[in-house]
Amino acid sequence: MTDAGYKGRCPAGMTPKDNFSTMCIYAGQEPDPTTGSRVPAIHQNTGFVFKNTDDAAAKFGLQAIGPIYTRIGNPTCDAVEAKIAALEGGFAALTVASGHAAQMICFTNLMNSGDNFVSTKQLYGGSVTQFGRQFAQFGWEVRFFDVDDYDAIEKAIDDKTKAIYCESICNPGGVVSDLEKLAAIAHKNGLPLIVDNTTATPYLCRPFEFGADIVLHSATKYLGGHGNALCGF
Repeated sequence: MTDAGYKGRCPAGMTPKDNFSTMCIYAGQEPDPTTGSRVPAIHQNTGFVFKNTDDAAAKFGLQAIGPIYTRIGNPTCDAVEAKIAALEGGFAALTVASGHAAQMICFTNLMNSGDNFVSTKQLYGGSVTQFGRQFAQFGWEVRFFDVDDYDAIEKAIDDKTKAIYCESICNPGGVVSDLEKLAAIAHKNGLPLIVDNTTATPYLCRPFEFGADIVLHSATKYLGGHGNALCGF
């Protein structure tokens, strides 16, 4: 009989819709293959060693998957990224230092100087400042509109528009965005819909199920829940 290793893994076929609590515990992590520890270790490495030069060449050449340098990836981050991706019903996730860092990394992959994006104006105040002031320093323009002014949102799109942005539940105010309507506008114009799901968390709302293409979080708030750590996805 083949040894399948330690138990305590996420059962196959789990979905966030039907098995959210189970996935909170098990998704994205594996028992330690040596000790059987259920809790992932904290890997405080900056760099990682290789088996030999061939192993190093394959990993640096992106022909093999494995940790190289913590700025690129780390097993501790891998575990929480896989968990958040599973709970959101997404393909993959990336851990960063804060919610603002998540927004910065997201938009640096979409925007060049002279580009713009359309955003609902019911946003966390820090996002309004980041979009309207810091992003302007890179030559990125934000165009703010009311969360339900769909005609104005669509009319604001031009050949330099790279995305539509909103919060699932707006902070402050508690306004709930109609993600399906915003996704329809975005996709009609060949754009991604980016949703900040910080306030709702995947427990209350999973934006991918309503047409979102990219989901962001400030994990400092409800995902963390304890007010003792900064993080973003």
